[in-house]
Amino acid sequence: MGTPRRAMIVTGEASGDLHGGNLISAARSVDPDLSFFGVGGPKMEAAGCEILIHGEEIATMGLVEVIGHLPVIKRAFNKLKAIFYGDKRPDILILIDFPEFNLRLARHAKEAGIPVLYYVSPQVWAWRQGRVKKIARVVDHLAAIFPFEPEFYSKEDIKVDYVGNPLLDEFAVTIDRESFLKSYGLDPEKKTVGLFPGSRKNELNYISPTIFETAALLKQQDPELQFLLPVASTLDDEIVMEKLAGLPIEPILVHDSIYDVANACDAVITVSGTATLQTGLVGTPMVILYRMNPISFAIGKRLVKVPFIGLANIVSGQQVAREFIQDGAIPADIAVEVSRILNDATYGQELRTKLATVRTKMGEPGCSERVARIASAMSRGDT
Repeated sequence: MGTPRRAMIVTGEASGDLHGGNLISAARSVDPDLSFFGVGGPKMEAAGCEILIHGEEIATMGLVEVIGHLPVIKRAFNKLKAIFYGDKRPDILILIDFPEFNLRLARHAKEAGIPVLYYVSPQVWAWRQGRVKKIARVVDHLAAIFPFEPEFYSKEDIKVDYVGNPLLDEFAVTIDRESFLKSYGLDPEKKTVGLFPGSRKNELNYISPTIFETAALLKQQDPELQFLLPVASTLDDEIVMEKLAGLPIEPILVHDSIYDVANACDAVITVSGTATLQTGLVGTPMVILYRMNPISFAIGKRLVKVPFIGLANIVSGQQVAREFIQDGAIPADIAVEVSRILNDATYGQELRTKLATVRTKMGEPGCSERVARIASAMSRGDT
């Protein structure tokens, strides 16, 4: 046994909790002397992380939403910052996505002399590219999950390694479509649509009404249609059920692997983000939705530098799934696209062929172990 060391790890999203959990599990074999504590969710906790603050307490999306949530965020931030100067200061700070919170935390860690590793870095290639210099000032090592990311930092004084995509470490379809649907009392002979409303409460507020209204229109057109709705670890079933109240659809709420859910579906209606990559890996045709507070959207739109908003489209470099954004997210229009996927076999196969490019462009498995080795070396003072 070597010298025990401690890593503070911070994320605010369900996807970050997933990647953090896989990283912590990989670190157990890479460096058993490195323990973890910080901000996360059930997957990180199950992997052995001491959760000081639950990620859903501070996760939010959009400028307006953040302002309303500031007191909670500030308390959490101050609690973590104080640890940098206490008896239990960490040997390394590991940040996963969640940039508005994490970049500020990185600055204080840097001032306290704590090495900072950023994993699943801020999407500077998508918007606010001016953040590259800020990131380089407060982050020591960046673990990039897309092959085109290191180039953005090539002129800065920061170490950047492309480590592959963490989703490949946990991607698996564990049960066939027929068995999965039967396990929930659904008919494998009937068409099934996945409703993926995201992992944040404000995503649920802004996007789920459009998803559910679209599902209601589809149900009207085809009364035999079935719906599956995966509930993220950061949400409660009751909150989702409240959004469904009064609608003529009864989706089955599930907590299984999103890969098994997507595999059981003939089409998926999903929010933008990690879920689009997960669905893309399975190969299920999808439509991508994005809505947020109008003021936040107006501000963000001026800063976005990419032609697509869905990660599956961005990684593929082409439109593999149609996007319906903000005022363009009209249930009737979305329903037309989903209906085409369900009923036009040629079109559905065309989308599946395009989705195959998502998998080929995501690199090779082993990302979690690569990041674990970087974290281990940094915590020991090796660069």
